[in-house]
Amino acid sequence: MGQTSTLEFLGGELRRARRGRGLSRDDLAQRINYSASLVGMVEIGHRTPSQDFVGRVDAALESGGFFERLLTLVRADAAPPWLREWIQVEAEATLIRWFEPSLVPGLVQTEAYARAVLAGGGMLGEGEVEQRIGSRLSRQAVLSRATPPEAVFIVDEGVLRRRIAGADVMAEQFTHLLTVTELPHVDVLVVPADAGMHAGLAGSFILARTPEGGEVAHLDNQLRAHVTDRVDDVDNLQRAWERIRSEALPRKASRELIRKAAQEWI
Repeated sequence: MGQTSTLEFLGGELRRARRGRGLSRDDLAQRINYSASLVGMVEIGHRTPSQDFVGRVDAALESGGFFERLLTLVRADAAPPWLREWIQVEAEATLIRWFEPSLVPGLVQTEAYARAVLAGGGMLGEGEVEQRIGSRLSRQAVLSRATPPEAVFIVDEGVLRRRIAGADVMAEQFTHLLTVTELPHVDVLVVPADAGMHAGLAGSFILARTPEGGEVAHLDNQLRAHVTDRVDDVDNLQRAWERIRSEALPRKASRELIRKAAQEWI
């Protein structure tokens, strides 16, 4: 028998606490204003609950914040071991520069878009998909912390056109991107299709500036992330970043392109 994940443990504890109160899934669902099917998915460890969900569960079951504390553990455990080093860097960064040629960057993905990305490749089981979604959504808190980093995201225009999920998911994602660009410390820029060949087509990467002023880079491949602070690597990626940014549209023009994409997906 495999080891029980923290997500499965949360689900088992929810089931035990619900039954201890003499409640059916339908009863609990009615009390927290969520569907009984979602309650069931959480209980069997196939869906990571939201912060709102566990907050309502704690209130309904009078569990003193127990499930909110469990959710913190689930999110901490959800990231693959090879990604945890980067998550720590990201959480402390003063500047994040992220280029993506194919997908919306993870820090600004909606839950539905993230689920489509993680499940779409068919490489992950349902439980692992849900755990990684939980990790990805918890990482997004870096943009709303008390002293958030300056963040600049650049995407290729193809990201706006590539169907990852249904039109409703795509429209929601790009509407969310527009909302994100209203934050004073966040820019989302687009490299237009007519830029042709450019340095970013070699692949995605992220540069993060540490509180001490150093730079750390993150690169993904099919198996795992690679994190490096080697001077030569960082210098090469910084040069690539400057070339990509020189091809990107200005902030206002990028917003207009994203706005059009959101409308076209509706």
